[in-house]
Amino acid sequence: MSAQPDPDDELAGTEQPFVEHLVELRDRLIRALVAIGIGFGLLCIWPSPGGLYDLLALPMSQALPGGTKLIATGTFAPFMVPLKITLMGGFLLSLPYVLYQVWAFVAPGLYSHEKRFVLPLVVSSTLLFFAGVAFCYFLVLPAMSKFIVLVAPQSIQVAPDIEQYFGTVLTLFLVFGIAFEVPIAVVVLAALGIVSVAKLKEWRGYFAVAAIIVAAIVTPPDVISQLALFIPLVVLYELGIWAAVMLGRGKSSER
Repeated sequence: MSAQPDPDDELAGTEQPFVEHLVELRDRLIRALVAIGIGFGLLCIWPSPGGLYDLLALPMSQALPGGTKLIATGTFAPFMVPLKITLMGGFLLSLPYVLYQVWAFVAPGLYSHEKRFVLPLVVSSTLLFFAGVAFCYFLVLPAMSKFIVLVAPQSIQVAPDIEQYFGTVLTLFLVFGIAFEVPIAVVVLAALGIVSVAKLKEWRGYFAVAAIIVAAIVTPPDVISQLALFIPLVVLYELGIWAAVMLGRGKSSER
């Protein structure tokens, strides 16, 4: 005998066959990839791969002695590196739409109160990721570049290879973008009841130790970039706790 759907469950009877879920997932992925491709195409037109290359090279170029440029040791590096940068830029440009596709895929399986929570979550996640990338570009990269040039012995001509430099830059963008999502993770854990706000406050010291370890592992071996990741992680953790407390008060006032 089949189980009767719960009349109080607003999702009862809305289940879709597994194949339909796969088809929808495929369609969402295709739309996301098309959006990334469009972003890539727009950036190829303006400011162009060369323009993006010059933009990302600016922090290091300004730190190098006058007349010194980054070098390319690979045969195809002058062509491939700007294209990789443009592809990454296309992803960042289309990130809001990509996250919307993720939200639209999971939305049918959410209750009304969960849907109201997810959309602000997607928007804030996008803004925080961009904030992390901007923080890395405007503060971390200039400080790191100046530090590298400053500590180099006089007998060394500092002229970084573009593949290694931009590999480091793109990695740092990803690291800082994800690191700035810490408040979102803290709020979600508290909102779902997985971890209480009191426990989050108790774990401040453990999180600080973990932040030191993470900063030492995922950043280049210079104290500037490591501190530049450690300090925001601690501050963002506190911001997440504050947001979780405000969200809890808001829920209490609605009851």
